Amino acid sequence: MMAADNIPRYDIVIIGAGPVGLMLSTCLARWGYRIKHIDNRRTPTATGRADGIQPRSLDLLRNMGLKRAIMDHAPAKVYEVAFWDPSGKGIERTGTWASCPAFIDARYPFTTLLHQGHIERVFLKDMTEHGVNVQRPWTIEGFENDEVDELYPVKVEVKHVETGEREVVRAKYLFSGEGAKSMVRETLGIKVVHKDPIAHVWGVMDGVVNTNFPDIKMKCTIHSDAGSIMVIPREDNMVRLYIQIASSTDPDFNPRQTATEEQVIEKAKAIFKPYTLEFDRVEWFSVYPIGQGISEKYTLDERVFLGGDACHTHSPKAGQGMNTAFLDAANLAWKIHHVESGFASRSILSTYEPERKHVAEELLNFDAKYAKLFSTRLPSAGEVQAASKEANASTGTVENDFVKTFKASCEFTSGYGVKYMANALNWTPAHTSTHPLILHPDNNGTKLRAGYILTPATVRRVVDANVVHLEQEIPLNGSFRVYVFAGVLGKRVGALQDLARGLEAKGSVLSKYAHGTSTSTHEKHNPHSRFFTFASIFRAQRGEIEITDALPPLLARYRDHVYADDVADLRVPGVTIGAAHTKMGIGEDGAVVVVRPDGYVGCVVRLVEGNGTVEALNQYFGGFVTRKLGGEEGRL
Repeated sequence: MMAADNIPRYDIVIIGAGPVGLMLSTCLARWGYRIKHIDNRRTPTATGRADGIQPRSLDLLRNMGLKRAIMDHAPAKVYEVAFWDPSGKGIERTGTWASCPAFIDARYPFTTLLHQGHIERVFLKDMTEHGVNVQRPWTIEGFENDEVDELYPVKVEVKHVETGEREVVRAKYLFSGEGAKSMVRETLGIKVVHKDPIAHVWGVMDGVVNTNFPDIKMKCTIHSDAGSIMVIPREDNMVRLYIQIASSTDPDFNPRQTATEEQVIEKAKAIFKPYTLEFDRVEWFSVYPIGQGISEKYTLDERVFLGGDACHTHSPKAGQGMNTAFLDAANLAWKIHHVESGFASRSILSTYEPERKHVAEELLNFDAKYAKLFSTRLPSAGEVQAASKEANASTGTVENDFVKTFKASCEFTSGYGVKYMANALNWTPAHTSTHPLILHPDNNGTKLRAGYILTPATVRRVVDANVVHLEQEIPLNGSFRVYVFAGVLGKRVGALQDLARGLEAKGSVLSKYAHGTSTSTHEKHNPHSRFFTFASIFRAQRGEIEITDALPPLLARYRDHVYADDVADLRVPGVTIGAAHTKMGIGEDGAVVVVRPDGYVGCVVRLVEGNGTVEALNQYFGGFVTRKLGGEEGRL
């Protein structure tokens, strides 16, 4: 787009083509936004960098239709972690633990290991298919929110790294995904707060090895008298080793200490004893200090934003950097989309920083403790046993502090422990909407909590009898997902009719944001509005459900999103009909579950006859939409 001043206009300028920038660009490109995306590297990542995709992130990638392309690279999968500790002979295995334990209800209970370059290329291909390409090698020279153009208030200056060519553009938003040395953050004067002084220096090495170490194909944490190592299996028969180089307890410690590839290999060999280790090939090598830092702000004006390493840095050994970046971007993308689509007030952009900064603070607190324990010589199994006989007499188990910390953190590191605090999008009893039909665990109305991911559930699609994952059926398309848990078939006919009647009423949130134009009969996700997708789930056998009889026309229009809750679930033994309802704590009378576009629960409303259910929904959405609902002013 070009205005009278001949300056190109974009919806957003994205700086940096790492995980956070690519995720944001991919989402917005799919939703039709005009994007200028630059990176100062001549080519995408070739080797090294981030490599771990946690279970929740794999869910997200599947929801975007990208999981298959990731898996085509045959990544390694980590189901268990082995712990190795000092012994009289060098090191010995002292236990194993599930990477994603059974108490976490995960579709993919493993960590996927694949180097960042392969992952980046999956995003880059998808972006190209949607008309967006990363311009390389370009860098940002300056920017200003000068508001000269009310619609495109941010002026951005960029420069070609090699030719020196300069360009000035205007944008609605500017996003820094530049990494820890963010020019945007520094220009804004946003400080990075560091939790502790740098106390450890580590080396990281990707390659193919020859070894008689028995767990080289597993993720391992190794503590020895010679130092510590983390072993990460990788694609193409490779392995990544994180190797302790120096610690603040060393008499000559220097946080800027470096080491050669040969020195790091020799250090690794000493730690692996009595096992042997030889490198056939080293693909990537780096040395880095461990530090935990977080930006004081993620935005100053809700026009210029930071994400990923530009606003939080930590050690890589918990496998959280890329995963946290993905969720930063997904969180911001749908909020920008709803503002720019005219659905939501700009006030929702103010929720990006507190939601994502809270997660980063939890991560840094865990990482500081984890990294310290990892870099400390731990007592041997025999030493722990001698000190813990009485404490562990009843169980016979022996665990040091490192193992305890690892186990306690599994839910968070898997991604399923991420939770968003109360705000207009995440209903709590303190919400401005106080309708009595809104359900929450404290009133025993549901097990679902706002701000948490929707509980996974397996159901049967009525139109084709396919057994499907309910939480995956609606893709990441920028729409709110409204799940109508309709309870027992035939019992809630009146309530379903009243729900549809209320949604079709002039003042409802659906009617206020309807397309106003006809859509293809093959449009299954958004036939009425890009704001919503509806799904209906009955506590019945599939063969009993006739869609046009069971549902009013409004909900029957979403025939591809009508499901029978007739699939057994090991987590609810003894329940053959209604396992999904039961997992979510929804009774036979049903409920309406509103899920944000990024998959987190917004609110749960009781399904009743009359106007109450729609009134409660209008109250919830009225807290952030742009138009009056139900005769009341939207709270803007």
